[in-house]
Amino acid sequence: MSELSPTDTRILRLLQENARERLETIAAETGLSVATVQRRVRNLRADGLILGDSTVVSPEAAGYAMTFLVMVELERERLDQLDAFRRKARAEPQVQQCYYITGEADFALIVLAKDMADFESLTQRLFFEDTNVKRFRTSVVMDRTKVGLSVPLSE
Repeated sequence: MSELSPTDTRILRLLQENARERLETIAAETGLSVATVQRRVRNLRADGLILGDSTVVSPEAAGYAMTFLVMVELERERLDQLDAFRRKARAEPQVQQCYYITGEADFALIVLAKDMADFESLTQRLFFEDTNVKRFRTSVVMDRTKVGLSVPLSE
C-alpha cells in the first residue's frame, strides 16, 4: 500500500468525524468532484484503510449503566487456548473491546453491564465457566472521559 495522499488523508478525517458525511460535502471540502471522491472512498475501502462504518449508541440510553475494565489471566497460553478465548470474547455482545496484551494479564476487556447482577452473570459465562481462566481483575469505570476509535492522521 502506498503512502496516503493529503487528499485521501482529508477524506479520511472527514469520514472519521462523520461516517455519513455526504459525498457532495466532502467534494466541496477537498475541491474534488463527487465522482472522484466516490472512487477514492471505494479505493480506501478496497485497500483496507476503511474497515467499516458504525453507529455510536449511548450505552446508558440502551440500558447499560455500567462499564468495566477487566484484565484476564489465562492458565495456559497455547495458541488453541488463546483462540478459544478470543472466539468467546468476540461472541459475547457485552464485550465492546478485547485486546491480547503483554504484562501480568493476557487480555484486557472493556465490557458493558446493566447492573451488578448482569455483570455477575457475564463473569459466570466468560470467566468462571472457562477452566483456562486463571484469574480476572475488574475495575469499574466511573466516567467515560473519552471514547473513540479515530486514528490520528497527519498530512
